[in-house]
Amino acid sequence: MKIIPIIVGELETNCYLLAAGREQALLDPGAEAEKILSTSPLQEGRLKYIILTHYHPDHTEAVPAIKAQSGGEILIHEAEKDLLPWPADRYLKEGDILTLGEDGLKVLHTPGHTPGGICLLGDNFIMTGDTLFLNGYGRTDLEWSSEEDMKKSLQRLEKIISSQMRVYPGHGPMSKISNS
Repeated sequence: MKIIPIIVGELETNCYLLAAGREQALLDPGAEAEKILSTSPLQEGRLKYIILTHYHPDHTEAVPAIKAQSGGEILIHEAEKDLLPWPADRYLKEGDILTLGEDGLKVLHTPGHTPGGICLLGDNFIMTGDTLFLNGYGRTDLEWSSEEDMKKSLQRLEKIISSQMRVYPGHGPMSKISNS
């Protein structure tokens, strides 16, 4: 799977274009819809999904415009349902598998930053949204956040992430994080 970061918005959110064959997904299109839609590889395939790791405006602001222009299916965890100002096409849950071309992405429910935070586990990589960054993790002092849930989610990820796995966070650089 090809992964192309697109940094958008005032908080420099990492939006990612994921491409497998001619099928594509956008992860966390937080702002600058035109910048995202003009990304060259996006012009070459079909946008199947608009996947949201959680509902915060810095990760979702461009969703309505991208949906209107691409028709991509909006996906978010079911625990975020009541937070959305617009409807999603499908609500995700732990263990769901999203197919993109011949590749699959497994949904991991990782609450803490928000109740419905998710990570996406691929073949030797993980997309962590605001659950995990290179040098930290997402805030837990916000409305709907939970420090206790975040600790459990991080402990779970520690068992999943291997030292060779690429970690793609919602903010900051991609990394490889050793759990040893």
